[in-house]
Amino acid sequence: MAGNSFGTLYKLTSFGESHGKGVGGIVEGVSPGLKLDMEFIQHELDRRRPGQSEITSPRDESDRVEFISGHIDGVATGTPLAFVIWNKDQRSRDYDNLKDIFRPSHADYTYQSKYGIRDHRGGGRSSARETIARVVAGAVAKLMLKELGVTVQAYVSQVGSLKVTKSYKDLDLALAETNIVRCPDPDMAKQMIAYIDGVRRDHDSVGGVVSCVIANAPVGLGDPVFDKLHARLGQAMLSINAVKGFEYGSGFSSVEMLGSQHNDEFYMEDGRVHSRTNRSGGIQGGISNGEDIYFRVAFKPVATILKDQNTVDREGNEVVMKAKGRHDPCVVPRATPIVEAMAAMVIADNVLLNKTYR
Repeated sequence: MAGNSFGTLYKLTSFGESHGKGVGGIVEGVSPGLKLDMEFIQHELDRRRPGQSEITSPRDESDRVEFISGHIDGVATGTPLAFVIWNKDQRSRDYDNLKDIFRPSHADYTYQSKYGIRDHRGGGRSSARETIARVVAGAVAKLMLKELGVTVQAYVSQVGSLKVTKSYKDLDLALAETNIVRCPDPDMAKQMIAYIDGVRRDHDSVGGVVSCVIANAPVGLGDPVFDKLHARLGQAMLSINAVKGFEYGSGFSSVEMLGSQHNDEFYMEDGRVHSRTNRSGGIQGGISNGEDIYFRVAFKPVATILKDQNTVDREGNEVVMKAKGRHDPCVVPRATPIVEAMAAMVIADNVLLNKTYR
């Protein structure tokens, strides 16, 4: 199976399955001498882990990370940083009845068709549990970016039809971590939580949107043509489980504007070029311009729902599927740190690539 590595100089190769012994990865490109703040890295994992609230999967995993190479006394040596998170609370028996059934909107049929074999226990490699490795690598990337003053902050801006209508500039993004849905608008957060809980009680699921802001990114990240910064970010976000859409800057709303309305005019301040508006989302010509980089990521409703669904089995027989197991009614609260992690890896990779030009 190909496609298990992401990045060029700052690079993650991940391994493991949802119901295997564990999930882990190897990170290359970590700055020698970087202090690995283990509490911060574990905190990032805690933000992603299941069982953290009544609106997330009740699977009980502590998700404690164990680093097995690449550092001495918590300081990175610059050699490959290897780590593993052991699975503790997998219940493979919940999937026994799905061994020969293709779950609607899952990777069961495509994996079986492509590889001739699949891990039916929670989806194996296609499970969102694989994203644990991304969060660890993203946390280390955040530590590298912190030394440059770069921050990455994501938050839930929509659940179903419930939307935060304010610009991120008019929100206190720190409030996102004060509620279980990770929405920085307290009133909207209450509505979202109540809605998700109602969906959960009805044994269904709902989608949402995670917005992300990258502040203080240096000018010049990204390369023209095929490696535009927004193209790299788009690939990163679209590689996350359940993601159905990505837009940056003004995104799809730009089609309703005229050029005279959409263009970001430049001006000088403190000896540096700035733009009065930022509909470009901090990226022009595929290269960062020093303004905030902001984008939105759309997540579909979780595919596994505890309702009867029509499907087929491996023999082509039409059957009614009765799902079991523990699943999120809405993925976006736990997806927020994953979005941040992938964004941080992209920026860290491009920072390292920029150094090669000099």
